[in-house]
Amino acid sequence: MPNQKLTLAKMTILGERLNRLPAVARELLLETLESIQQGEIASAVVERISSARRVSAEAVERALEIFVQEQARPLRRVVITGMGAVTALGQSVGESWHQLLDGRSGIDQISHFNAAGLPTRIAAEIKEWDPARFIDAKEVRRMARSSQIALDAAHQALEDAHLPTDQPLGHRTGVVIGTALGGFEIYQDVIEKSTERGNYRVRPMDLVGGLPNMPAFHISQRFGASGPLNTVVTACAAGTQAIGEATELIRRGLADRVLTGGVEALIRDMFFAGFSSMKALSTRNDSPQTASRPFDATRDGFVIGEGCAVFVLEDLESALERGAPIYAEVLGHSASADAYHVAQPEPDGIGAQNAMRWALMDANLQPEAVDYINTHGSSTPLNDKTETHAIKEVFGDHAYDLVINSTKSMIGHAFGAAGAIEAMVITKSVQEDRLHPTINYETPDPECDLDCVPNTARRAAINIAMSNSFGLGGQNACLVVGKYAG
Repeated sequence: MPNQKLTLAKMTILGERLNRLPAVARELLLETLESIQQGEIASAVVERISSARRVSAEAVERALEIFVQEQARPLRRVVITGMGAVTALGQSVGESWHQLLDGRSGIDQISHFNAAGLPTRIAAEIKEWDPARFIDAKEVRRMARSSQIALDAAHQALEDAHLPTDQPLGHRTGVVIGTALGGFEIYQDVIEKSTERGNYRVRPMDLVGGLPNMPAFHISQRFGASGPLNTVVTACAAGTQAIGEATELIRRGLADRVLTGGVEALIRDMFFAGFSSMKALSTRNDSPQTASRPFDATRDGFVIGEGCAVFVLEDLESALERGAPIYAEVLGHSASADAYHVAQPEPDGIGAQNAMRWALMDANLQPEAVDYINTHGSSTPLNDKTETHAIKEVFGDHAYDLVINSTKSMIGHAFGAAGAIEAMVITKSVQEDRLHPTINYETPDPECDLDCVPNTARRAAINIAMSNSFGLGGQNACLVVGKYAG
């Protein structure tokens, strides 16, 4: 029987050391603690622990002492030590960032398929993409475009963080990637070819290759990251929420570093046909570069994009110990639900407000501390108005002192990748004290009257930045990063 002197105060949380125990021992130990907490010490459970892993009553007591010690420690600080990106503006962070600062648009006529019969014939495509330069040709045929892009961005991020790409990263490195639909194009191709042939013969790996968790799998496999592995599938909020989930793994000691971000590659006719029928897309086909115009009174819908951004998040102590570069610190994150409508934002933006408030609470910051918000800013009539209202509700008069912008004005809406790319943007803004413009802002909208850095980049002191991602299904996510202050 465990020592009766064990108190409820010692049973509050699992610590890092217990999370490193074998799963069977951890599960049985938790069951014992639950029995103690209920005031019923179950001798049968203790016997199971002893027989399964030879854990003595003294070991249980020592483990509980460890619980208390670990609970007393502050959560570990999380920093960004590496970044990689593939976007419609460039196939690296540096190229994409400089094009954004220059106010360049990556939106053009669709080249991935014949869009002649569609109302919208423009998109933000990744240009001159050649996966064969770093992936074996046989693997390319099996791998969805989203997985290919994610591997490239992850490789960039590891090199940027001064981490090896040719040896296993081990079980203290996790992978968390966000996406909306993963390898959607594989399934569309299978359906089309099967229809043409009149049978349902498919290649052996087609079913697996299109799964949403394949980008995360391929990253973990390629780089030997055998720690926690997760895929966040929350539509347009997925990239931001994935970074938040990765942050928690490090904060709580479940991993020392995590490769995290978001990816999407959905430039396919079926996807465009669906959103066209919803009348959600811009139809400025004759002027692609001016089609995405967030917060402008003449905005008529969003533009579909594709891309990826991957980060190396790392425990601060680990980063300092190995002399890693530190771009910024992840201060807070949150996720919330509108619980309202599958496609329309809740009129008062309550879910968006909650996401921002909760992220500030997680970061232990007052609204006045935020200098800059990279908005969801999708260029749809309802979203931009609702987001502006939500920002005013959360930040009050300070809403008119901070600055906002929309990356989607230049790279369109990359769904599950959008929040990750925008997290790259706020990280660079915090690092360099520079803001990219919101392009195509020509006609002011009285309901969208915040400073959106119209048309021209700007230098400004950016110590704390926030990124908003609001998506289909009422999914909201928010991220806060700040300058690393030591």
